[in-house]
Amino acid sequence: MKALVKTELGYGHLVVQDKPVPEVGKDQVKIEVKYTGICGSDIHTYEGHYKVKVPVTLGHEFSGVVVDVGEGVTEFKIGDRVTSETTFYVCGECEYCRSGDYNLCNHRKGLGTQQDGGFAKYLIARKESVHHLPSQVDYRSGAMTEPLACTYHAVEKTVINPGDLVVVIGPGPIGLFTAQVAKSRGATVIIAGLSHDQIRLSKAEELGIDYAIDIQKRDLQEFVHGLTDGYGADVVYECSGAIPAAGLALDLLKKKGQYGQVGIFAKPEIEFDLEKIIQKEIQVVGSRSQKSSDWEPSLELMNSGRVNARSMVTHEFPITEWEQAYQAIKKGEAIKVLLTPVD
Repeated sequence: MKALVKTELGYGHLVVQDKPVPEVGKDQVKIEVKYTGICGSDIHTYEGHYKVKVPVTLGHEFSGVVVDVGEGVTEFKIGDRVTSETTFYVCGECEYCRSGDYNLCNHRKGLGTQQDGGFAKYLIARKESVHHLPSQVDYRSGAMTEPLACTYHAVEKTVINPGDLVVVIGPGPIGLFTAQVAKSRGATVIIAGLSHDQIRLSKAEELGIDYAIDIQKRDLQEFVHGLTDGYGADVVYECSGAIPAAGLALDLLKKKGQYGQVGIFAKPEIEFDLEKIIQKEIQVVGSRSQKSSDWEPSLELMNSGRVNARSMVTHEFPITEWEQAYQAIKKGEAIKVLLTPVD
């Protein structure tokens, strides 16, 4: 089978290779991939900012159909429509594993980073990570369960009360999902971006987000203060990974507000105004990936229609056209890009 493989660290080194079709083992599920989404971390990996265990087939946002199951697997059968968490291996013994926080296990191995992932025709997942797709979740939407689960995880780490004002900075796929999850909890939601994000800001309006603001044309802090009698936002999620956005988030928050860092910065060392955190008693929360308990609620959000993942797909390419997919993302033409396998 053909697979899109990161062969070496550094910029580029992403090559379509012929690889053997993987065989299922004990407690494992073999999945024929239908769609795999391109994640921001895949872009960072391609550009050399994010380290993975090379060589490895990238791709961790996927959906597919079960084509084989290993010994000990009774939860799934051939023909089941599924998606899977990124977790492929955890130690099962540390305090994080015992509490279900698999995303924090020091020994964790993930699909598409340390273990071959979804930019291929077939992959192997551990049975504990696989989830059935509900009836109203198609394969394209199912391929976006992982990024939705990441945003659900972030929102779960904060408190949103009905009527709260929530600001999401960055209208990319993660931001659009975060905004929809916040909206599902009864918040009034603002999503903010730059002028070149107009396609994504328009999509936010289509998805029912209350306000989509181009901060190069409108003073966001003034707008937020106008909605809150000068107090500020209850919660701000930084989803862009842009350094200026971190500072803006602190300015937008009310005293005792909550700051959620969801986006990944290309360089992790950034200036951060701790004085504002102290003086405003801001709660700062980091959110890493997702864990098992985030998946079924995320699937139900899509199944019930409260989150619309399907409409976020703007481009589809076979894995052999990675470069075209990459350019569509970098030029700001795309919102969500899905890759399909080739024989």
